[in-house]
Amino acid sequence: MTKLQVRAFLYQLGCFAILFVAGRFIIAEYTELTGIWIPLTSFIVATLISPKFHAVKTKDGEKLFMKWIFIKGIREIG
Repeated sequence: MTKLQVRAFLYQLGCFAILFVAGRFIIAEYTELTGIWIPLTSFIVATLISPKFHAVKTKDGEKLFMKWIFIKGIREIG
C-alpha cells in the first residue's frame, strides 16, 4: 500500500468511527430501540453518510479524492 492509500483508509475509518459513535448516542437517547438494533442502525447510517476516500494514480502522480453525498461531485484532497 502506498502512503496515500493508507491515508485514505485512515480518513475513511476516522470519519466512519466519529459518525458511528455519534449516531449510536443519538439513536440510544432519542429512539426506543434496544439491544442489537442500536449499533446495527448506527452502522447502517454511518456507512451511508460517511465520505468515501480514494487514492488514484493519475498521469500527474497519485492523488487523493473524496466523494460525499452532501457535496456535489468529487473533490481532490490536498
